[in-house]
Amino acid sequence: MKNLKVVSDSTPLIALARINRFHVLQELFGKLIIPSAVYSEVVTASKGRVGGEELKNSDWIDCCQVSNRDLVTFLKISLDEGEAEAIALAQEICADLLLMDDGDGRHIAESVDIKFTGTVGLLLRYYQGYPQESKKALDELLAQGFRLNKAVYAKIMEQLF
Repeated sequence: MKNLKVVSDSTPLIALARINRFHVLQELFGKLIIPSAVYSEVVTASKGRVGGEELKNSDWIDCCQVSNRDLVTFLKISLDEGEAEAIALAQEICADLLLMDDGDGRHIAESVDIKFTGTVGLLLRYYQGYPQESKKALDELLAQGFRLNKAVYAKIMEQLF
C-alpha cells in the first residue's frame, strides 16, 4: 500500500492518536498528505489535545495548500473546513485514497469517484488476519468515544470471527 497518494481528514488522525496507534498510518502508507485546514484543526486550534504533537512531529506527513478555493467554499455548505479541503485536495492531486469518517463527506467523495476509508477500515486493514487485535483496537476506539453503529460493530465482529 505504500506509494499510494493518501489524503487524510482530521478525524482518523485524532482517533488513532487517542488509542496510541498513530503509527498505523505510516506503516500502512509510508507518507500521508493533509490540507492546511486539517493541520490547523489538529495542531493549532486544538493545542494540547490528542493528535497535535503526533502530527507536528511526523516528518512523513506533508501539509499542502488547496488551490481550488471555490470548491472548498462550495463544499463548506455541508462540511467543515478540514473535510472540504481534504476532498478538494484529494481531487486536485488525484489521490488514490481519502481517509475520512464523516458520512456527508464520504457521500460527496463517492459522488466524485474518490475512494475512501475511515478509521475502522484502517484498523481492520492493519490487523488483517489478527481478529483479536482488530477487536481490541475497535473496542479501545469505542471506549474513547468513537461513534460506531452497534449493528455495524456486530457485523464486523461476525466477519472477523
